[in-house]
Amino acid sequence: MNNLRQQFIAFSVESEVLRFGQFTTKAGRQSPYFFNAGLFHDGATLGRLAQFYAQTLLDSGIEFDMLFGPAYKGITLASATAVALAAKGRDTAFAYNRKEAKDHGEGGTIVGAGLKGKVVIIDDVISAGTSVRESVAMIRAAGAEPAAVLIALDRMERGGKDGVLSPLSAVQEVSQAYGIPVVSIANLEDLFGYLSADPALGQYKDAVAAYRQQYGVA
Repeated sequence: MNNLRQQFIAFSVESEVLRFGQFTTKAGRQSPYFFNAGLFHDGATLGRLAQFYAQTLLDSGIEFDMLFGPAYKGITLASATAVALAAKGRDTAFAYNRKEAKDHGEGGTIVGAGLKGKVVIIDDVISAGTSVRESVAMIRAAGAEPAAVLIALDRMERGGKDGVLSPLSAVQEVSQAYGIPVVSIANLEDLFGYLSADPALGQYKDAVAAYRQQYGVA
């Protein structure tokens, strides 16, 4: 397993952002694990998280000019990642959006640098893909180009509704719909590899494997 990915899974478990047990997902599924990036809520963990985002983006080889963080979680993630990139010698502008347009001051819904060039959208996970769709629309409306989406964890989980599973995951659907890559710091395969190597968490491996068998994509 890629060392950076392994380190990220370990960091998420240690921070109790990645937990194991029984959790109900937004889709109503009973998942044996849950990832909540909102729990990276102090300076030390947010700073380390941003290092993972920054290094993953640089390692991807994707060309980019700036970052965009969709409200609300993406705001903190994009700004922290910009700080981490600057520390690595890549000073990068960032912007984010408001949920409601401001009718005074500078007005509008976009805060920060003007959207231009190749823009990387930064978020925690992709579930329904709503924030990505809205972000792509705002970026294109400004005359800029969405270059990629960067997320923390790819659950590699098939979507679907009314009991019918989609052949694609939410991540694959986003990539296909907008013709841009979706890059994750880690994914379900990395999580499973971590469980297989950690005796203390081995009790959850079979449940994660069964969930992957039922809902996972290649």
